[in-house]
Amino acid sequence: MSAGRGDRAAPPAAEGQWEVRFADAAAAKGWENLCRQVRENTYRAWVVMRTDPRPTVENSRHHRLKGSLAHGTYRGQTCEQWQIEVTGGGRVWYLLDAGRDTCWITFAGTGHPRATDQR
Repeated sequence: MSAGRGDRAAPPAAEGQWEVRFADAAAAKGWENLCRQVRENTYRAWVVMRTDPRPTVENSRHHRLKGSLAHGTYRGQTCEQWQIEVTGGGRVWYLLDAGRDTCWITFAGTGHPRATDQR
């Protein structure tokens, strides 16, 4: 998704930080919904992805997904998939692309992702 007139300008990653990008348009739309509804929590999630996307100590609000959701593929690269709980139901899922120092947001939404209901 390329930026256009009126879109927010995201700063480039500082040295030692990760880029945060959308894997698809649905993730970008979900992100915008999160920004409108829980601006501060969404900002905190962005900072975490930018500075500590693979924490040494996981917690209930930020952890790697399990089972078949533990990995995902983006541009032919298999990556770890992580989750940040932004609200009680709102989530951000991202792929950790270590080769590009990039977090690819694959899901962002104000409701609990349905994919986890099948587990």
